[in-house]
Amino acid sequence: MQTTSTELPAGRKRKTPGSGLSSVWRHIVRDRQLLILFIPCIIFFVLFRYGPIYGLIIAFKDYNVYQGIMGSEWVGLEHFRRFFEGPDFWLLFRNTLLLGLFTLLWAFPFPILFAVLLNEVRSIRFKKTIQTFSYLPAFLSVVIVSSMIIDFLSPTHGLVNEVIKFFGFEPKYFLASSEWFRTIYISSDIWQHMGYDAIIYLAAIASIDPTLYEAAKVDGASRFHMMRYITIPSIMPTILIMFILKSGAMFRIGYEKVLLLYSPMTYDVADVFSTYVYRKGLLETNYSYAAAVGLFESLIALVMLLISQFISKRAGGRGLW
Repeated sequence: MQTTSTELPAGRKRKTPGSGLSSVWRHIVRDRQLLILFIPCIIFFVLFRYGPIYGLIIAFKDYNVYQGIMGSEWVGLEHFRRFFEGPDFWLLFRNTLLLGLFTLLWAFPFPILFAVLLNEVRSIRFKKTIQTFSYLPAFLSVVIVSSMIIDFLSPTHGLVNEVIKFFGFEPKYFLASSEWFRTIYISSDIWQHMGYDAIIYLAAIASIDPTLYEAAKVDGASRFHMMRYITIPSIMPTILIMFILKSGAMFRIGYEKVLLLYSPMTYDVADVFSTYVYRKGLLETNYSYAAAVGLFESLIALVMLLISQFISKRAGGRGLW
């Protein structure tokens, strides 16, 4: 009686029971120091990102502090209906969309252009000096940046109005003018984040094969042509990934700077979902209604992320997944 034996293809080993688990354990033991360093990050996301998801239940309840989340009355989509039918919905939607869209259109290209131009600088000392000064605003808190903006644009002693008065014009209260708010917000955002965001693009540029530039130089290409046909196409995958991330955060405008710069006189252009949630939730203690508005804002941000992912995949074949 003959016994047949099955042979595995060349290069493959027969798996033994428990080999997968032991392999995972070996990787954990090998990378234990990195995993220990990663523990604070996990704790942060569990406590401040995933833990609060449970609280979204109050968006569907008439939340009462004394009755608790589970003891409060269930009202379903009542708060969403009130928000959609109320007079503030379209104003908030328009302001959030325009402020996020204009910030994306104006602030997104600046770090790319800055990184490409900075890469062309041949003086190392000058390059490092420019980098240092461009990075510094990113380390300033939003409160400090907003305070600087308020001081610079003050109608009584602000630097900008002092220059305006020097040329014989009347000073202007910029922060009380609706027509200037978006310009001030976007300009300050570019100034604060341009240098820091350029680090990613400089790292992508540093990974480009130098022989490409040498071959282009031999063929007689100018520095402009090398930027256009080598540098920018080589960092395009990085640009697409950053575009997806920025697009997903377009509706998630941080309320801090808006809250510090706006006033009732500029609500018609400055009031966004996040500041509305702050006023309704913390100042008016209408927690359920504020949670419904915040949940809607998060869903819109998710939709924008999916749309930008689809566009990126169709345009360049790259995406987050």
